Amino acid sequence: MAGRIEDYALIGDMQTAALVCRDGSVDWLCLPRFDSHAVFAGLLGTEDHGFWRLGPAHAPGQEPPAATRRRYRGDSLVLESEWDTSRGTVRVIDFMPPREHHAPQLVRIVEGVSGRVPMRSALRMRFSYGQIVPWVHKADGRTVAVAGPDSVWVDSDVDTYGEDLTTYADFTVAPGDRVAMTISWQPSHQDPPPPAEPEAALSATEEFWRTWVEHCTYHGPYREAVVRSLITLKALTYAPTGGIVAAPTTSLPEEIGGVRNWDYRFTWLRDAAITLSSLLRTGYREEAQAWREWLLRAVAGDPENLQIMYGIAGERELGETELPWLPGYEGSQPVRVGNGAAGQLQLDVYGEVIEALHLAHMTGLARNDYASLLQIKLIGYLEDHWADPDEGIWEVRGPRRHFVHSKVMAWVAVDRTIRLIESGEVDGPLERWKRLREAIHRDVCEKGYDPERNTFTQSYGSRELDASLLLIPQVGFLPPDDKRVIGTIEAIQRELSTPDGFVMRYPTSGDEEGLDGLSGDEGAFLACSFWLADDLAMIGRVEEARRLFEKLLSLRNDLGLLAEEWDPRLQRQVGNFPQAFSHVPLIDTALRLTASGAYGG
Repeated sequence: MAGRIEDYALIGDMQTAALVCRDGSVDWLCLPRFDSHAVFAGLLGTEDHGFWRLGPAHAPGQEPPAATRRRYRGDSLVLESEWDTSRGTVRVIDFMPPREHHAPQLVRIVEGVSGRVPMRSALRMRFSYGQIVPWVHKADGRTVAVAGPDSVWVDSDVDTYGEDLTTYADFTVAPGDRVAMTISWQPSHQDPPPPAEPEAALSATEEFWRTWVEHCTYHGPYREAVVRSLITLKALTYAPTGGIVAAPTTSLPEEIGGVRNWDYRFTWLRDAAITLSSLLRTGYREEAQAWREWLLRAVAGDPENLQIMYGIAGERELGETELPWLPGYEGSQPVRVGNGAAGQLQLDVYGEVIEALHLAHMTGLARNDYASLLQIKLIGYLEDHWADPDEGIWEVRGPRRHFVHSKVMAWVAVDRTIRLIESGEVDGPLERWKRLREAIHRDVCEKGYDPERNTFTQSYGSRELDASLLLIPQVGFLPPDDKRVIGTIEAIQRELSTPDGFVMRYPTSGDEEGLDGLSGDEGAFLACSFWLADDLAMIGRVEEARRLFEKLLSLRNDLGLLAEEWDPRLQRQVGNFPQAFSHVPLIDTALRLTASGAYGG
């Protein structure tokens, strides 16, 4: 049975990622890319769908013991888990070496600390999301599992044996002993990958992360949380192209047992754009430039048909299907792969993308003429379509509406492009677009604002609130001291906050189909809760902002990781994990509070 979402650790090589549970079980791994089929899919089913557990031996029928403690080695993505047992203490080191020219590898090193501890490795590979049992055999003294186009090679310092369609190894470690086990993926038609060199790979992996973190320019009081979030964002970046996945998982539910289960292993322009902004603000220009190049390739010569998301290499076809053989995380069905929201119209994306390009320009990223041309072309599209209804930031599956946040971000897109023209970098119809900027602003203030309640609303003519309205002062649409901004913040606190003070995205209807076209509820959305902390700081309530921020930090798991949402009833993390859209606003709020001096002693 899979652990709680917060029981998992992330390891990865910036092309794919694995989730490791407290009991030493790798329950999720897609090879060779984030969006490939999973070879370990136990996270969304049972052990029959694939896992690799490595830890102290336990009696048959007993639950495997959870690690007594675990941590990342310094500022790295190298995981250490330690078990104190009746026979001694043992440590397991898990990591995935950043790929250069070698095959994708998952390396596990067992290290004896004290006593003599019996260990067991149980490796059950199931290809195609747990559906296919591979042919496992020996080849040149190595174990290899083959299924169709895929092969996984197992290298081990100790003998392995097969039983019940599982590969086992039983051994004992004493102080100073080190036993390495590695799996490597290779296309099945190619020659075997070279055997792993675990110790050399460990040193190189630690050095990679140590060198990368040195570029961080943030040295404030929340450095630990910021650096861990930055490492997580780097781990979610597909190194060959610069595309950034929203999360490395699919179908982890927004409500345990519910239907709000989506595949997040793709590059949302919105998520990637705000990630780029955080990276630029903390000194990571190389990643920002790689994302900009990815964007230009993905959009290509067709900005009029801008998608809200793409594959990690810029793929456009992301068709959504269901996997009926997987019972889902804690029975949360359906399990989905692909994402049908790729075909939605979300006008706010134009604003996020242009804001990211604007920030790149303002921070001195090397000029790219096509990026500026793209910006002009995107505004040309918005000029004709900003007044259209859309599906909005939250990708509702109900009817299109005139979402206020979408209009606000259309205003942002026009505003930032006007600034680009005024800087002399490009030519454009400046006066016409100034009139357009004013028209959008007037439209939002007239149709998206409820004067009786002194708050902006989710969409034109509605009474519902939406946490995306918290971004109005942050993007400069209105100043923080505007009474309409303050009224909106206070209304969201009253109507969308949980008893803990965290923020829901918008009202949901429980069992019946609601505003978003879906049944069921969801947890508090962590990004929105960070936005509220930002807004509170902006309107001068900095101590309240600090308390909320530090309460949000306390929701992180023991390794500093956050999923998409928090279930206030179950007191658990829910949604795909770890989630870029949670870690980015964590960084942004930390920077804002540090600049304001609002932090604890």
